[in-house]
Amino acid sequence: MSLSREHAAELSADTVVVAAGRPERAHDEAVNPPIVLSSTYYGTGALGDGDRGYGRYANPTWDPFEEALAQLEGAELPGLLYASGLAAVNSALSLIPAGGVLVMPSHSYAGSLVMAAELAAKGLFELRIVDIADTDAVKAQLAPDDGKAADMLWVESPTNPMLGIADVRALTHAAHAAGAVVVTDNTFSTPLVQQPLSLGSDVVLHSVTKYLAGHSDVVLGALVTSNPEIRAELLHQRTIHGGIAGPFEAWLALRGLRTLALRVERSQASAATLAERLKGHPRVEGIRFPGLPDDPGHERARKQMKGFGSILCIQVAGDAGRSAADAADELVKALRLWIPATSLGGVESLIERRRRHTAEPESVPENLVRMSVGIENVEDLWADLEQALGSLDA
Repeated sequence: MSLSREHAAELSADTVVVAAGRPERAHDEAVNPPIVLSSTYYGTGALGDGDRGYGRYANPTWDPFEEALAQLEGAELPGLLYASGLAAVNSALSLIPAGGVLVMPSHSYAGSLVMAAELAAKGLFELRIVDIADTDAVKAQLAPDDGKAADMLWVESPTNPMLGIADVRALTHAAHAAGAVVVTDNTFSTPLVQQPLSLGSDVVLHSVTKYLAGHSDVVLGALVTSNPEIRAELLHQRTIHGGIAGPFEAWLALRGLRTLALRVERSQASAATLAERLKGHPRVEGIRFPGLPDDPGHERARKQMKGFGSILCIQVAGDAGRSAADAADELVKALRLWIPATSLGGVESLIERRRRHTAEPESVPENLVRMSVGIENVEDLWADLEQALGSLDA
């Protein structure tokens, strides 16, 4: 690649998203990497380190994105692309030894929670659910006085969808003291807002589908680590279990990555504006956004993040004629610009009542609406929210 990790470390992340993963500079060479569509590669004799061999082992189209992600997260080794975020989750969970212990946030991505619960039910490991924002409670589960120490700590911060903020540095220190590997899902923050490896995490996970690709048109996941032994284990798991990325999706993700800094800057600013306006609205009985000074996670977020993200959540107030959940559903249906759909991190603003998903934890309020702020004009987004909230009183 034309941009080395040493050079990338000297540059702003805003520049790295544009410069990383480019081909080597040579006369008449393309400035963008090609899409390689091949299931196998020329070769004779025994396969060794560095040989591509077969399309399930490697593809040149993965390399630019995997290197770009490593540079953004401050990793010493290339990342690993997967077919989906959950394929990456599955690979990360494979690091837990048979009969081990996983400590996981009660509010995590629902797919991660479901997968962990199903694997635990099959006896692969013990699952301990915690409030990741309660540092003392997490520490107690990592090394209980009357039980086995944890083998893995799973961190989300901010959490999905409750936007709880973990003290990542303190928790990673406690986890390592207990002998646990730390995996941090950094999907909500992106490497531009938070770098978990610098806070002590061993593995960072991304649903590339979201902010990194950024256009709601690919499904991909990724893991990145600086630990050679962990990376080798993850690479082996990906190769043997076959959760590999398609080359066209990998190419699209790299193209989407080029505008990440601009998209995050715009969406974060808009999210902060909308949060300030929504917190005093009579139809909003609760709001979570780490950027609000009175948010429970504000101080932690301010210390360990370079911004507050582009996700906010509100709880819609009901009335004598309908439940709060029904009011939340009506709000979503009344919107004309915001798109009622799941997922997040695209250029378009998405909104949904989270408990419409049967897998969502019961601790998530029935009337909680998650909002992924896109890059539209903030005044247009506010006008749409204002008219939809007003329609509840009509």
